[in-house]
Amino acid sequence: MLLGAVLPAPGPSADSAGPGDPALAAVEKYDDDFGGDSDAALFPAEAAVLTRAVDKRRREFTTGRICAHRALRALGEVAVPILPGEHREPRWPDGVVGSITHTAGYRAAVVARTVAGRAVSVGIDAEPNEATPGGVLREISLPDERDRLAELGRAHPAVAWDRLLFSAKESVYKAWFPLARRWLGFADADLTLTVEGGHDDDPGFGVGGDGLVARGGFQARLLVAGPTLPTGEELTGFTGRWVVGRGLLVTAIALGC
Repeated sequence: MLLGAVLPAPGPSADSAGPGDPALAAVEKYDDDFGGDSDAALFPAEAAVLTRAVDKRRREFTTGRICAHRALRALGEVAVPILPGEHREPRWPDGVVGSITHTAGYRAAVVARTVAGRAVSVGIDAEPNEATPGGVLREISLPDERDRLAELGRAHPAVAWDRLLFSAKESVYKAWFPLARRWLGFADADLTLTVEGGHDDDPGFGVGGDGLVARGGFQARLLVAGPTLPTGEELTGFTGRWVVGRGLLVTAIALGC
């Protein structure tokens, strides 16, 4: 499970709906075939969103929402329709935050239970482990970020570092928006990516037994004023994790989980 490499273990929560219910739950899928599973269907309100959708969008939305329903049940919650909000963000039931991602060959959802007096937010993103098209890196990155990516690329060429930076910034935005309720641009956060394992033959890098190519973390420093958190502190950044495997890059942030 790629998400298992980037998310905290789903331990029990003091605010669980039932004994042993976890504080966080995640579900991922590598195709759109559910084999006739009885729970593999959209709610009517969700299906209505797809009235004019093309087939690709329909498949992405459907599998992503089914992953979200299953994650809610794993959290000890009742599965409900997850409809798009004003900014196309998923609207989660009260007491729950979540994130959905989809790319070719991969769909996933993560949900977490909110906790009174604590900031809780999650963000996940998946991308192919392929370089971005020409010109994209300059649009999504700061000069210092590009310098750091160049160093990482020389040391670890098996990772598409420009795409990984894009994915990490997508996870930052997904974790940011529920807390701030406003836009965050690519230039509004300075990200530093780090690798677990110092070189390609290190036990932490190039692992093959679990199908992973590489893994590590990232720090996102906000360059704009963040919202005031329930603790009374200002949000100044995020810490996240990333993993590369099965031809994919997956990034995740689990604030307060």
